[in-house]
Amino acid sequence: MIKERIILGIDPGTTVMGYGILKIVGNKPSLVSMGVVELKKYDNHYIKLKKIYETIVRLCDHYHPDELAIEAPFFGKNVQSMLKLGRAQGVAMAAALSRDIPVFEYAPLKIKQAITGNGASSKEQVARILSQYLKIETTPKYLDATDGVAAALCHFFQNQSLNTGKSVKSWKEFIGKNPNRLKK
Repeated sequence: MIKERIILGIDPGTTVMGYGILKIVGNKPSLVSMGVVELKKYDNHYIKLKKIYETIVRLCDHYHPDELAIEAPFFGKNVQSMLKLGRAQGVAMAAALSRDIPVFEYAPLKIKQAITGNGASSKEQVARILSQYLKIETTPKYLDATDGVAAALCHFFQNQSLNTGKSVKSWKEFIGKNPNRLKK
């Protein structure tokens, strides 16, 4: 019997929030959906938080994810931006938890390293690797969408290393240790 699960990945933001939905069948991930929520049109920060909450609940109700993987806020110099980003992340987490979906948090460096093998990779490098690995034909306008997918795929890789007992630091290392899982 092949086990199937859905992972919702979130790149939180108060200007643009990215999301990605992965379907895992057995041990093979495939992209179901990705997109963004544009929040810059809203002047009120609390309305942005409401839109984030509603979107996550809608995604949860539509795709029924088994887990949520979310990018943790990075530490920047602007305290106000950090507070706003932390609120956005918290609201997204609360929305998933309201649907009894477990939440897993990953640092941006960890996500980039899992996808590209380099924690200092750019959004473009992450998008390029994801496009190859998941056969994404069109690069989205906002790379926050691929960042959401990256969070989900990072969680998948992390979970795979726990399930197989083979610890890996990147997708390249994962494929090296699991060559039979590579899509041809």
